[in-house]
Amino acid sequence: MKIQNNKRWMIIYGVTAALLIIVNYLLNLEIFDSWAEYIPFMKKFTLSLFLICLIFLISKIIAKIITKQDYLEGDSYNLLRIVRFLAIFLSLIVGAAFLFQNLVAAAVSFGLISLVLGFALQAPISSFIAWIYLIFRRSYLVGDRIQIKGFRGDVIEIGYLDTSIQECSGDYLVNDRISGRIIRFPNSLILREEIINYSGFEAPFIWNETPLQVAYTSDLQFIENCLLEASRRDFKERYPNLADKKHLQWDPAVYFRINSFAWMEAVISYPVEPKDTTDRRNRILRYALPLLNAAPEKVKFPEGSLR
Repeated sequence: MKIQNNKRWMIIYGVTAALLIIVNYLLNLEIFDSWAEYIPFMKKFTLSLFLICLIFLISKIIAKIITKQDYLEGDSYNLLRIVRFLAIFLSLIVGAAFLFQNLVAAAVSFGLISLVLGFALQAPISSFIAWIYLIFRRSYLVGDRIQIKGFRGDVIEIGYLDTSIQECSGDYLVNDRISGRIIRFPNSLILREEIINYSGFEAPFIWNETPLQVAYTSDLQFIENCLLEASRRDFKERYPNLADKKHLQWDPAVYFRINSFAWMEAVISYPVEPKDTTDRRNRILRYALPLLNAAPEKVKFPEGSLR
């Protein structure tokens, strides 16, 4: 859809630019001599519109090239935002040059306006500067799961002034599912708050753990083997390429601890993608519980009054 829209706008800007340059040329014909006093203004006006259309045409061509490249979703999004911003900025300069007759006057005017707005719009300007920081620092990208000042969710948009995330967990959930709520916060928040990024190209996994209550008389070695087998099986099915390479840093582990109810807990610790925490836990339990239940003489679970 985006590629089709780009093609449509490329055609619109290209045709409009061609028509404007033709009109600019036709204004030199003798038939328009009766409008001589308006000709300079009209020529400058059509030339300015031609340059603006040309700028946006070039931006759409660059956007098309970016979308065809094999970039990460977040990097592609940021590049498109930069191209769009530069197109708008250059168009404003062309428009100012038309209004103020020359670039020097336009630059002075921009300077004075910026000085006034700098005092009046400190918060939006801080957010815009934070956007530039985000572009170069890449603290988070579109698609990343982040946490900032109590907000946690998946980044769906990084605007010039604010960021939108799709909340996970939240007030009504006790898992990492998407809650359905959209949270928007000003970009300037990242300049004064710590950011926790659960996603990223360099470290695709985070660590999660799932406890199971068992009795002290259970066969701990058997339980450990079952849990490891279940976790490794799911990892191999989900990530066959990584499983074949035997990445030791992503190998699951089991440890035992005493909980507050005086039962022992067998805890399986395993790597998981941030957006897959709930589903991976469910898959591991579905694989592990049949193995554990198949040996009741080795595995004692809380049941009846023994809880």
